[in-house]
Amino acid sequence: MEEKKINSRRDFIKKSAIAAAAFTIVPRFVLGKGYLAPSDQLTKGIIGVGGMGRNHIPYGGTRVVAICDVDKNHLSDVAKMLNNGAKTMSDYRELIQLPEVDIVHVATPPHWHGIIAADAARAGKDIWCEKPMTHTIGEGKRLMEAVQQHGRIFRLNTWFRFEDNFYGMGTTVKPIKKLVESGLLGWPLTVTVGRHTGFDWKFYWVGKTDLPEMPVPPELDYETWLGPAPYKPYHPHRVHQTFRGYWDYDGGGLSDMGQHYLDPVQYFLGKDDTSPISVELDAPQQNMDAVGTWRKITYTYADGCKIILDGEGSVEGVPYIEGPKGKLYPGFKSDIPDLDKKLADFPDPQPQVTDFIDAVKNRKKFALNEENGYRSCTIINMGLVALRLGRSLKFDPVKQEFINDEGANRLIFPPLRAPWTI
Repeated sequence: MEEKKINSRRDFIKKSAIAAAAFTIVPRFVLGKGYLAPSDQLTKGIIGVGGMGRNHIPYGGTRVVAICDVDKNHLSDVAKMLNNGAKTMSDYRELIQLPEVDIVHVATPPHWHGIIAADAARAGKDIWCEKPMTHTIGEGKRLMEAVQQHGRIFRLNTWFRFEDNFYGMGTTVKPIKKLVESGLLGWPLTVTVGRHTGFDWKFYWVGKTDLPEMPVPPELDYETWLGPAPYKPYHPHRVHQTFRGYWDYDGGGLSDMGQHYLDPVQYFLGKDDTSPISVELDAPQQNMDAVGTWRKITYTYADGCKIILDGEGSVEGVPYIEGPKGKLYPGFKSDIPDLDKKLADFPDPQPQVTDFIDAVKNRKKFALNEENGYRSCTIINMGLVALRLGRSLKFDPVKQEFINDEGANRLIFPPLRAPWTI
């Protein structure tokens, strides 16, 4: 009789475990082949090893087991650098299906970010994605939905909302967040992001016009490099280090540096769950293919807060943040007397999950994730749409679409070149 009870208990536990596994999405290192304890390393596959993917090979708590690139030279160079037997391949779809990969690092040009990251989520991988999160607003929404639907942990690789000195401010973002939340500056606030507040918009990321067609080098699969982007004849300035200067793949300095600069602004203004209602543009007419420069881009929120992107850096002495009660300048200097003493009376901002490896192992939402990353990327992409069209725009932050502007809405999710979809 006692043996029957034991067997019944075992059967119950076994059935309960099967039922739980059926309804819970868990990472490979928990249920997959070769159980890993929380103290053990996670495995990583890197897609795109020509630049940022190569730079971020060392990451505490991870081990690279697979690399992917459409340039054979990139693959060969990094395989030699790793010298650990990591698998190499040219098709990202092969890498995301590898059972031994826990985390997929998406380090391709931005026109590939959304498709690859969403496919990785569907394949059950956690994702570390380079900025900008996606090339368009629509791709960002689809990626966010894929990550959440499949229960994945997502990290966008810009870190200033939670660590490191924030450019010209001479401090981390934490005390800036505390100052804003204290109300000492008043409300609404205007934030100016430009050369005189410590930010370089990198206007050298501009494209060239009338590029002559040139032979594709034998090591490059140019057709796959283009992927979902419209076909354009090969020229070396379109690919690798200079792709940022072309609308099809990126968006110049605004796209390159925008989430580094503006995600922390979104965070300290408390705008992680909304978007601006308008974007006003002062810029020369853009080329249809090659990204150019701009003078000023102004975003306005429903409550009157503004973010001003100063492209020319023409106004010296401008505060970084200005409110009706006070101003904050670079170096965390303010016109509020005894600011440090006054701030001591206010609580610190809410803590954030800033260890990505811990987030993956314990299934915690990372500090900069698919939701707030989507919103800060939407700020960038709103500006890029206005810039490409050469006009100011109104935006609905709930519907996530432009108001009474069919041309702008077509750029929310422009068609992808077949056979690619997200």
